[in-house]
Amino acid sequence: MSAVVRHSGDDIVLAVRLSPRAAHEKIGGLWTDAGGQTWLSASVTAPPDKGRANAALIGLLAGTLGLPRSSISLEAGETSRLKRVRIARAGAAAVETIERLEVLP
Repeated sequence: MSAVVRHSGDDIVLAVRLSPRAAHEKIGGLWTDAGGQTWLSASVTAPPDKGRANAALIGLLAGTLGLPRSSISLEAGETSRLKRVRIARAGAAAVETIERLEVLP
């Protein structure tokens, strides 16, 4: 796995760059910042207002990974486009899906 995904005990932490107010909701592709850190790109239609975009991101990840929303939480970046998302006790199937998402164009 790349720097986009980090193991933390039984959990995994994703580095995500979120684009709110997008035309479509999607996850996929990689984005590299000026410092060389790589982030998984995600887009949601919700505005960055009162946590709506963050909630939409959690819902999008939950649906994509086949996990309950309660197993996904925002670890850092509440008001930033660059976020760290913790996935509690992510199983092998979720990890495989994340690995596939990282290579999507």
